[in-house]
Amino acid sequence: MVKTSTPKFPLGIDLFRLDGRIALITGASGHLGRSMAMALCEAGAHVILNGHTEEKIKLFYEELRSKGLSVSMAINDIEQEADIEELFFRLGKEYDRLDIIVNNAYSGNAGTLDTATYEDFSRAYGITVTASFRILQLAKPLLEKAASENIGGASVINIASMYGVVSPDPVIYGESGANNPPYYGAAKAGLIQLTRYAACHLASKGIRVNSLSPGPFPSPDIAEKIPEFYKELCRKNPMNRIGYADELKGPLLFLASDASSYVTGSNLLVDGGWTAW
Repeated sequence: MVKTSTPKFPLGIDLFRLDGRIALITGASGHLGRSMAMALCEAGAHVILNGHTEEKIKLFYEELRSKGLSVSMAINDIEQEADIEELFFRLGKEYDRLDIIVNNAYSGNAGTLDTATYEDFSRAYGITVTASFRILQLAKPLLEKAASENIGGASVINIASMYGVVSPDPVIYGESGANNPPYYGAAKAGLIQLTRYAACHLASKGIRVNSLSPGPFPSPDIAEKIPEFYKELCRKNPMNRIGYADELKGPLLFLASDASSYVTGSNLLVDGGWTAW
């Protein structure tokens, strides 16, 4: 059915508010996951923190609770289909809807064309693409319930990477051994395409699906551990620096909120201009 009436939008900054909304983020306790989970909480959402390492998730949960933020925990390993099914069986009992999903989980090591294995590719693709697909399948009924309550519908945000768009430059790694592996970029490219596919097939249900692709956001200690690589990483970027985890907060809130109500199937690059060269 074609909508003809104009919805009443919040004013200005209120477009980015998430009060009363329920969000699930996978890989919540990681380097970038922490900042993104914090952003959702700070914007007023109740955030379900997912991860497979119970100790890390509990510590992060307690940190957020101490700040008066609304959070809960979901200790599940999304590399395992049975764990994903158990997670959504439980969520279906505890919540009547799900407004936002952030598929952020990833697990893998550095590698090259020479060192990468079949198992590396299978694992990277499994946690990045297959798990995100299964989560979307199982979440669909909860997302549909939320879609009618928000101007921008329900929002799914897949965390991809600039390396799903361009290849790493092997020169910047030198002898550091920190090479971004081929399976990482291949899996993230697959996730970007899954985003487009899902966006086109779910738009009629009021579910928006977008990907957010961070650029160079290395761990905070990279400058001390591998100083030459850090310098090369900065030099390669038009802004001549790396990204800070909190710089993902704004882009994430844009995609999660009614501020992006007419945005779906997009890949938002947050890379300091890396892919603009």
